[in-house]
Amino acid sequence: MNKFLIMMVGVLVLCSCSKINDEYRYEQPQAVDWQAAANSSTNALIDQFWNSEGYFNYGSNGSDKGFQYWPNAHAMDVVIDAFIRTGNQTYSGYFDKWFTGIRAKNGNTYSNVFYDDMEWNALTMLRLYQVTKDEKYLNAVKTLWTDIIGGWNETYADGGVAWMKTQPYSKNACSNGPASLLAIRLFNVTKDDQYKQWAVKIYEWQKNTLFERASGAVYDNINGNTNVISQVALTYNQGTFMASAVELYQVTGDKAYLNDAQKVANYTLTKCIDSSNNILRNEGDGDNALFKGIFMRYFIILLQQQDLNEAYRTKFETFLNNNAQIAWTKGCFQKTLLFGPSWNEPPIGEAQLTAQASACMLIEARAAFKK
Repeated sequence: MNKFLIMMVGVLVLCSCSKINDEYRYEQPQAVDWQAAANSSTNALIDQFWNSEGYFNYGSNGSDKGFQYWPNAHAMDVVIDAFIRTGNQTYSGYFDKWFTGIRAKNGNTYSNVFYDDMEWNALTMLRLYQVTKDEKYLNAVKTLWTDIIGGWNETYADGGVAWMKTQPYSKNACSNGPASLLAIRLFNVTKDDQYKQWAVKIYEWQKNTLFERASGAVYDNINGNTNVISQVALTYNQGTFMASAVELYQVTGDKAYLNDAQKVANYTLTKCIDSSNNILRNEGDGDNALFKGIFMRYFIILLQQQDLNEAYRTKFETFLNNNAQIAWTKGCFQKTLLFGPSWNEPPIGEAQLTAQASACMLIEARAAFKK
């Protein structure tokens, strides 16, 4: 997938210091029925973007504008969230249709030239298996995993999963964070130790290569031809490295993983924000509009950890609430219940699947929080 990193360099916001108890400006909380808000926004995602052929259109109002493989995984993740939260069979009715539809639309295969795109869809399919116990989803994940792990090579940058099959030298956070997370989740499902070994191996490579230990920044990529590291920190890369750390901590009990996760989250909350209202910054439209929703999907997993530092917990929970409040009250166009790439203002004109799914991930996370 395209990353538009040149554009992102211009919009990075480096804010004040990263102490746990920094003072921030937050919106005064309003009474919101988060269950109703999640139902409304997720139903709008389905109503406005679902194609009867079994996939999500890229644009709202029924406009396809080209099939996009990786946003479809995140849109389906929102539907899974809604099903888990409500138990409503209407949502589960889309599972098989999507599973069949995206394969057909992707050229009758789940494979892709982008390793990260396959990882996103494998993570979604693994969730489908977990909620349905239908073996076809797990079988598809295992097939994708075989393809994905073929992207690991030590010819460039001493390891790491490549971003693209045609660029074995480009080792990106977006292809390694989700790969480690997928591996540890496959271990949890299958108890096959090979997956845990890969999860640790990929995580350690990313930590040693793309993680800034002093600050908590997760850098975007390393060019294996030049060993030059792109020091852009994007919210979704922060999120997947954080999530793999949390889930490795759950499996191993090693608090070093939890400490990494807390540091990554704290960096994101202090460096990747719009400091005028203390929400995750607008990272752009297209692919970039998905980034901060992905962070929030995994941020709530960190918030659920009993061993989370209590000072961090207070700060993190306040941040989640503030983002949800602003996105719902300011970023949602209430007539259509659609969102744009900024959570501080409604979309102008047609909405994109990436922006809608991103905001829905946030609203679903808020609705599920402490439910």
